[in-house]
Amino acid sequence: MSGATARTPAHALDIERIRADFPILNQDINSHPLVFLDNAASSQKPRSVIDAISSYYQRDHANVHRGVHTLSQRATDAYEAARSKLAGFLGATSDKEVVFTRGTTEAINLVAYSFVEPRVGKGDEILITTMEHHSNIVPWQLLCERTGAVLKVAPINDDGEIKLDEMFAMIGPRTKFVSVVHLSNALGTINPVRRIADAAHAAGAFVLVDGAQSAPRMRINVAALGADFFALSGHKTYAPTGIGVLWGKAELFDEMRPYQGGGEMILSVTFEKTVFNEVPAKFEAGTPHIAGAIGFGAAVDYIESIGIDAIEAHEHDLLLYAADRLPEIAGLRIIGCAREKAGVHSFVLDGIHPHDVGTILDNEGVAIRTGHHCAQPVMQRFGIAATVRASFGLYNTRAEVDRLVAGLGKVREIFG
Repeated sequence: MSGATARTPAHALDIERIRADFPILNQDINSHPLVFLDNAASSQKPRSVIDAISSYYQRDHANVHRGVHTLSQRATDAYEAARSKLAGFLGATSDKEVVFTRGTTEAINLVAYSFVEPRVGKGDEILITTMEHHSNIVPWQLLCERTGAVLKVAPINDDGEIKLDEMFAMIGPRTKFVSVVHLSNALGTINPVRRIADAAHAAGAFVLVDGAQSAPRMRINVAALGADFFALSGHKTYAPTGIGVLWGKAELFDEMRPYQGGGEMILSVTFEKTVFNEVPAKFEAGTPHIAGAIGFGAAVDYIESIGIDAIEAHEHDLLLYAADRLPEIAGLRIIGCAREKAGVHSFVLDGIHPHDVGTILDNEGVAIRTGHHCAQPVMQRFGIAATVRASFGLYNTRAEVDRLVAGLGKVREIFG
């Protein structure tokens, strides 16, 4: 993990004010104040996001584009304003580089079907890593089954870092596409995606970066990352569920085939021929998740009102503080000790099933995640079935880390 051990906060966030922005945090669970440490699965929503969605449905709801009446124009303006906010959030050069999807999963599937599949054949190679989420594994397995391409997997070391020398050695003339996670949901590892992208591009391959975990807690500039595509989910970024973004280079989007057919993604339709719409409409078939997009835009506004650099510093402080405190629990082993790490501590307790840990912590009002975290190959790599995962958000505090550690102490008392 990067950085020295932290004992005093190195930032000036007004955490109590921030916590007051999240209504869900103001409740008791099993007679204890809620401690929500499951942000890698899905973050909570600030009131400004909830209000933006509510206002849309109360005042402005209508279908977007094509409508000439006032409500349709309002809805269209709000929907496209959200696209502009996401473009700025990602450092895109144009709003046309931002396609709304249902989330990271759909974004990866879109790229697999529309961009990669027409470019690969028998014996061509797709390269991923051992630490990928299932959403960045299964679409490529399906593509390989359809095309005869070969899925290659770069290994990771005992600290949960990609073995870069081995990965770079796997990139060759048959490599057509590389898809890599920016920040591992199961390990917290931050990958050097720029170096990976440069190596892939040197071999003539294209690159997708899974930014589902990095977007809520790190400054993202897609040009600096060197990616050709970047995917993220709203619900992990303080926005609603069912909305996400695929960023892609405009020239690549232009040449890609549509992912789905239907309304909105066309310019004209006859029984003889359909002419497709321009990007991004070409990839947004049917009525979109308008309220979700508006909520995503409001979440971007909220994040930027606090400052992504301040959020990153705050979460890094919590990560270091937890790294100091968790080893106080006898038999606790952290899984994933990368030098560059953010957001997540996964761990096991000797002789205690993670689900039992999660149940006891829930009785103490502490919400964490247990299981394989949709990353079963990671678990297999470390010889375990599951972990306990505590993941941090901008509203978490050191006092909540103390609550986690106290709860783990009770787990140890119960199981001996």
